[in-house]
Amino acid sequence: QVQLVESGGGLVQPGGSLRLSCAASGSIFRTYVMGWYRQAPGKQRELVAAITSARSTKYVDSVKGRFTISRDNAKNKVYLQMNRLKPEDTAVYYCKVDARPTRWEWINEYWGQGTQVTVSS
Repeated sequence: QVQLVESGGGLVQPGGSLRLSCAASGSIFRTYVMGWYRQAPGKQRELVAAITSARSTKYVDSVKGRFTISRDNAKNKVYLQMNRLKPEDTAVYYCKVDARPTRWEWINEYWGQGTQVTVSS
């Protein structure tokens, strides 16, 4: 099946930057929408940014102009460049990929294990 491995989280001061990476591996016939979600303590998980295979993008209003999502289709990777980080961006960030493991299977959703992003002085 498909496995997702995230990296790039950590502790950063307000105004700083981080870049998250997510690599999909295993049996992958094709990937579709790739995205990043986040969940802060006591809050519901929310979509942060998503990108289609044609590289159309969508962002939650609170990160527009600060975050940029990108992907490398050849490597089955998705990235989230986060600039001008704010304390309210603190959360566990999850990668999600919609993919078909083989040409004979339907599209499934796959989630990463999450990576902590903490914005604090």
